[in-house]
Amino acid sequence: MGVKKILARLKLDQPETCWPAASTGSEILKRYGLVSSKKYRRHTPPYTAPFLGCDMPNMTWSADYKVQFRLGNGRLCYPLTISDNYSRYLLDCHGLAHPRFDQTKPRFEWAFRNYGLPQAIRTDNGFPFASTGLGGLSRLSVWLIQLGIRPERILSGCPEQNGRHERMHKTLKEAVASPPKQNMVEQQKAFNQFRAEYNDERPHEALDQKPPASANYPSPRTFPKKLPAVDYASNATVRFVRTNGEIKWKGNKIYLSGALIGQYVALTQTDNYLWKVNYSFYPLGFLDEVTMRMRKY
Repeated sequence: MGVKKILARLKLDQPETCWPAASTGSEILKRYGLVSSKKYRRHTPPYTAPFLGCDMPNMTWSADYKVQFRLGNGRLCYPLTISDNYSRYLLDCHGLAHPRFDQTKPRFEWAFRNYGLPQAIRTDNGFPFASTGLGGLSRLSVWLIQLGIRPERILSGCPEQNGRHERMHKTLKEAVASPPKQNMVEQQKAFNQFRAEYNDERPHEALDQKPPASANYPSPRTFPKKLPAVDYASNATVRFVRTNGEIKWKGNKIYLSGALIGQYVALTQTDNYLWKVNYSFYPLGFLDEVTMRMRKY
C-alpha cells in the first residue's frame, strides 16, 4: 500500500488528527525502512531519425536475433538473421552460442564480403545492436558507423516497424525449430537448407510471385580491407575519447560512452553554451557548458 492510500485510510479513521503531507509521510516511511526506493531501470534512448527507404537491393538491411531455443543436447542456440529489405533475400541465418559482439561481427563481415555494404541496417534495441548509453551506441553500431552504415533502431514494442523481417522469422521457426535439432551442427544444416529454399524457391507476393534471388544483386559499396578514417568538417572541434569513455573539455572531464573509447568525436557550437556532439555522421546529443553535462537530442 502506498503512502497516499495509507494517509487516506488514517484520515478516515482519525479525521481529527493533523496528518502530514504525502511527501513528508513518504520520507518518514523511508527513514524507518518501511518502504524501499524504486530501482531505476535504464532504457535504450529512442532512435528518432527517419528510416531510410529501400528502393534497390542491398540498400537497407534488417537484422535480429530470433528468440533463443534449446537444442536436443541442452545447449542454447541464438539464430542471427540478416535480410535485404528490398528483395526479401535472407543474406545470413546462423546459429550462435551467444549474441556477443565477438560472435556477431564475423557474420556481418561475411555478409558484407558477399553482398557489399548497405546504407542502413535496421534492428531492435537489444544487445549487441544497441546499448543504454549515449546515442544507444554499442561496439557493433560504432563499427557499422565506421563503415558508413547507418544503424537504425525500431521503437521498443513495435516489431511491425521491421515487419518483413518478422514475417520471415515466423516462417523460419515453423520450418527449422519445431522441434529443434540435436546439436548446433545439425541445426545449422537445417538453417542452410531453409535459407536456400527461402531465397531460390519460395515465391513472394511483393515480388510478383518470384523468389528473392530473382531480385537481389550486390551493393556497389564493397567491404574495405581497412576501416576508413572518420573525417570531420574544418569548423568542428575534435576530441579523443579516452580509455574511461571521457573527453576533456575546457578543463572538465565529460563522460560520453564506453563504446566510443579510442574514437574521435566532433563538437560544433549551436549557441553560446550549447555544442552539438557527433560521432562521424551519427548525432550523439548536446554538451551543455552551463552544467557540463550531455543532453539528448
